[in-house]
Parts: sequence; structure tokens; C-alpha cells
Amino acid sequence: MQEHSEDLYPDSILRILKEDGISAKKLQYDPDNQLLLRPLQLGDYDRGYLELLSQLTNVGEVSREEYTERFRSMQKCKDTYYILVIEDVSLGQVVASASLIVELKFIHNTGLKGKLEDVVVHQSHRGRKLGQLLVEAILVLAQDLGCYKVTLECKDAMIGFYQSVGFTKEPGNSTYMYKRYITD
Repeated sequence: MQEHSEDLYPDSILRILKEDGISAKKLQYDPDNQLLLRPLQLGDYDRGYLELLSQLTNVGEVSREEYTERFRSMQKCKDTYYILVIEDVSLGQVVASASLIVELKFIHNTGLKGKLEDVVVHQSHRGRKLGQLLVEAILVLAQDLGCYKVTLECKDAMIGFYQSVGFTKEPGNSTYMYKRYITD
């Protein structure tokens, strides 16, 4: 396998997306068939992955070596990190991304809990429902992996979006608390 196209996790894991019709849904948002839904790849450093993330939050200065080291660390955590990207193949650029982190639990019969993170669509590709497509793909993947639930944290302005794709606020527990060590 070429280093440039090395996947974070086996592409075969995404077979469920085809079976669930996610690929067909993608076609309605991509009539020219220029968008490729796939796992994060090592070579995405050169396809603008970090620049895409910077449209979501502060990324900082991440060298190729640091990116490679983090990629390899995530790869070693089998069955934990599932970063989906959408590449615009006509541009050779990653234009959307979302992450599923799977947490091992003792509760729910030693169940798995998914956490949706870092959903972002490049500003040039917004309005095409790519965020919706990614979130739906993550939810199908999480269910296929056996997660008993998927959680997320979002800004108030995004609550409506996440509700539109099936998320609900947990009754009596819709607060979010944190202790930040680094500010953006």
C-alpha cells in the first residue's frame, strides 16, 4: 500500500454504508460524482485535512512528522478512531470530515459508546448537505460497530442541525461542563 493512500482503518469497515444506502444518498448531493467518502488517510496531510479542521477550531502548527505520529497512534488503537472524510477528487482536497470515537464501557453489558466529534465542511462546499451525509454515515457506522448510543457536544447554534439528524437533548441532563487547560 502506498503511504499516501494508507487508511486510518480498513476501508472494508465502511461496507455497511453502501448496504444502508449512504452511497446512494451521496449521489443526490454529488451529481458529478466528484466526491469520495472514505477513511482518513496518511496522505491527507497534503490534501488539506488540517486546514479543513482549522475552519472548526484552532489546530495550531502541526508538522508532517507530528501528523504522522498522531495518525500512527490512532491506528494502533484498534476499533477506536473512525475518521470519515469526503475528498473532492477533482480538487484533490479533503472538503468535509467527521470523527467517531468508540469508548469501551463496563455498563450496558460491557457496551460501546460512540462520540461524534469534529464535524466540519469546507466553506466552499457548505450548503450541499455534506455535514448531514457525514453524520448519517457516522450513525450507521456506530450502530454497525455495536454502539448502544452516540453522544456529541455542540454549540447552541448547531442544536437544530443535530436534532434534524436524530439527536435529542437528554432530559434533565442537557448541560455541558468542562475544564479547559488551553484556550483557543
